[in-house]
Amino acid sequence: MAQEERELQVRALDGRSTAVTLAAAASVRDLKAALRGSFPPAQISNSFHLFLKGAKLRLEAEIGSLAIVKGEFIVLVPFTRKSAQPSPVAMPAEEQSANPPISQEVATGANSAWQDIMNDLSSIPNSTNADDALKDLYSSSTPCSGSYAEDGSAGKSPSTGCSRKRRKLCKENGNGSSDTPGVDGASKQPSMNKKSGFVRSAASSCHDKHPLGPAEMVEHLKNGLGKEGQIVHIEEIPCRRASYSELPRDLSEVMRKALESIGISRLYSHQSEAIQSSISGKHVVVATSTSSGKSLCYNIPVLESLSQDLMSCALYIFPTKALAQDQLRTIVEMKKAFHTDINVSIYDGDTPREDRLWIRDNARLLITNPDMLHVSVLPCHSQFQRILSNLRYIVIDEAHSYKGVFGCHTALILRRLKRICSNIYGCHPTFTFCTATSANPREHVMELAKLDNVGLIQNDGSPCGSKYFLLWNPPLHMKKEGGSQGSSVTRRSSPIVEVSYLFSEMVQHGLRCIAFCKTRKLCELVLSYTREILEVTGKELVDSICVYRAGYIAEDRRKIEADLFEGKLCGVAATNALELGIDVGHIDATLHLGFPGSVASLWQQAGRSGRRAKQSLAIYVAFEGPLDQYFMKSPDKLFGKPIEHCQVDSHNPKVLGQHIACAAYEHPICLQYDENHFGSTLDSIVTTLKDKGFLVNNPSGPFSSTMWNYIGPEKNPSQTVSIRAIEHDKYKVIDKLNNRLLEEIEESKAFFQVYEGAIYMHQGVNYLVEEFDLSSRTAFCRKVDVKYYTKTRDYTDINVLGGDFAYLPACKTNHLKTTAQANSCKVSTKWFGFHRICKSSSKILDTVELRLPPYSYDSEAVWIRIPRSAKLAVEERKLEFRGGSHAASHTLLNILPLHMMCGASDLGTECVNPHETRGMPERILLYDKHPGGIGLATLKNSLGNFCLLL
Repeated sequence: MAQEERELQVRALDGRSTAVTLAAAASVRDLKAALRGSFPPAQISNSFHLFLKGAKLRLEAEIGSLAIVKGEFIVLVPFTRKSAQPSPVAMPAEEQSANPPISQEVATGANSAWQDIMNDLSSIPNSTNADDALKDLYSSSTPCSGSYAEDGSAGKSPSTGCSRKRRKLCKENGNGSSDTPGVDGASKQPSMNKKSGFVRSAASSCHDKHPLGPAEMVEHLKNGLGKEGQIVHIEEIPCRRASYSELPRDLSEVMRKALESIGISRLYSHQSEAIQSSISGKHVVVATSTSSGKSLCYNIPVLESLSQDLMSCALYIFPTKALAQDQLRTIVEMKKAFHTDINVSIYDGDTPREDRLWIRDNARLLITNPDMLHVSVLPCHSQFQRILSNLRYIVIDEAHSYKGVFGCHTALILRRLKRICSNIYGCHPTFTFCTATSANPREHVMELAKLDNVGLIQNDGSPCGSKYFLLWNPPLHMKKEGGSQGSSVTRRSSPIVEVSYLFSEMVQHGLRCIAFCKTRKLCELVLSYTREILEVTGKELVDSICVYRAGYIAEDRRKIEADLFEGKLCGVAATNALELGIDVGHIDATLHLGFPGSVASLWQQAGRSGRRAKQSLAIYVAFEGPLDQYFMKSPDKLFGKPIEHCQVDSHNPKVLGQHIACAAYEHPICLQYDENHFGSTLDSIVTTLKDKGFLVNNPSGPFSSTMWNYIGPEKNPSQTVSIRAIEHDKYKVIDKLNNRLLEEIEESKAFFQVYEGAIYMHQGVNYLVEEFDLSSRTAFCRKVDVKYYTKTRDYTDINVLGGDFAYLPACKTNHLKTTAQANSCKVSTKWFGFHRICKSSSKILDTVELRLPPYSYDSEAVWIRIPRSAKLAVEERKLEFRGGSHAASHTLLNILPLHMMCGASDLGTECVNPHETRGMPERILLYDKHPGGIGLATLKNSLGNFCLLL
């Protein structure tokens, strides 16, 4: 009778894999022997261990006893034997289980780590006003504190005592992972000290400065920086040839000559199609790749119309001020080719007040943003009568950025704009939309502007150079935990340091580069480390890189944009502020530190390189979190994953009510006609607003019973409706040496970054905060060279609907068949101290008490009750229920970006204090970390996704 056989999948750390077929009665020892005979990674490193689901397999274990299901694999991890030390093979019997999923040692360790957190939490007093007792609470370097993503440490958490145990439980989670994941986990900073076993020495890195192209760089990395097997996948994206068309037949001779004078004698096929449709008065959406020349699709028909009809006007709407400035430069250059003078002006929050009257009276092409439409143009539309009554075109670029709550607000602002144009000024403009990355561009823009028909143009005629897209997984190393007597653990090198070395390689070899980072703090760290590397490998290049991010004053951002465009800078570390289409000149390479939150964002960022049909390079560097590692192990799941849909819920009752009040202020609401703009719920919302004292029935007129005027308490209701949840209260950071304003920090993030004694980073430079004036919201600092960083100690509480109990009864909505709910919540953070931590050793040098006022804000949360049966099942197995539920929350945070267009740092989870006087909620809760909420917790499909994941 034939003996049963099993096929085992084995994967090495460099991504290579093999299949080995052995008898079920064979042992792991036999498997290792087979690998040594046929698998190159096992032949290169003769000493290696085999791991399954994180546990090392003992040599005597039978192959048939291994609990492996389809799709799982065994990992080959090499090691170096040291004769002076006992063999690392020796392990307690419990840790050598051949069937690793259930391990009492692991369970005990997890329970111990959770108990450490609970012991720390016990120092929180019952009284919410007794701040003194908070100072013994665990450091906020522990992600469980619920600290903000911007509060990532500039360094590692101390590797001693309870802190180390807490890191095991909470590493790579949503509260800290996306900010400063380091050598040992989510909340630690990788030291650049050459003594570190985890960070390669800058002295041993590449010193060559010979120019390399993207393809040459790939080979260079394979043989150099990536020789430890970091490159787990290379996706070669082929080039695309240009498809040209003649200039549209309806273009005037003047326009044709003007285009020829600037070197345009033919167009890409999609440009020609879009221009012809716009000139014909059709609404269109152009959905082509980044840098495909979409701006010509609207600039040509707009300038054609404005040059032929001296009264016609156009309105350009961009989501950011930077894009508006960029487009102004483009139009000014095009305008020089025309003989007629067309006044083009930006009208946004930065426009000086003394210039606004002239712009309203003279501009024919007005460039603005949704915010200015909302608070200025629409409430004061009579001042813009000349423009609105002659409005021929409305252009909305980067349409994919209008999603979630911001998209909901913008959709209703556009409805108010269309209502004013048609009802008052008798104008029906043509819409042109441009979007780069969206799965449903046509449906999205139709909902955004409430249009019945929009022509979709998505056959991209622009050329595209080939692109090498590398997946880079930081290498694994053995590290001692708990001092010289501690056990050895396998950890990945810091992705922050890996990106920094890659950044320096790009700059040294002449590849202009953007290093995309998910948070401001990560940008600063990457810049600091890269400069430290370049000090050794190319000192003359140190000042050729900088940071580009939100928070910097407008003047500094404009200078960085100009320097990058003009080639004065070789690279920048940037947040998604550079994800949109600002023209910064040719970029050869993009680096991506962690998954940005959506496949659409990743491709949008990668599209910044390779403009003008040149070859380019993109490198995605992974954190240790489950989502990044999922993509590293399954590249097809990333490159085969479709772009996400953009969702706009323009029927949100709360938001709709706010904008109907604004619309009534602008012009009385008429139920008979305005239902076309605001939908079938208009009547019920008007009734609600009437009951609240915002609207009153117009006593006179032909439609007196259906006409409603605004009589609310606010002089201008739009001033009280925030469309982006942008914080207006900010703290200034001032350099004492020259009294220069360095940055303005939002109130919700300020106390994590600036306080007396804090080390604050700006353009990679350390500043010491010496004075902190709460009354004027100002931090005064000076530049310092110190060997430590600071980290706040804080605690964040999430209270759903207030009261003595922090949870609601089970959901009564039968068709949901779940207890999942989305509710308002109050997020409250208290700071009670900070640590000074040595950069090189990560040891706490000093602990300082801190007296800062608590900060609270209203937000939104989505949560689900954990069934009692689940709790009993966990406790029957002698496992810690609350520790498990807390870990489940963090797991959910990490995988949520697969189902929603958000990053893990946009959401937080609660770490419940068991000593609270309120009830003990047995739930998993996620909350929106943006004050006021930006809709992440209550998007239309969030409950469905939430329940699906659970």
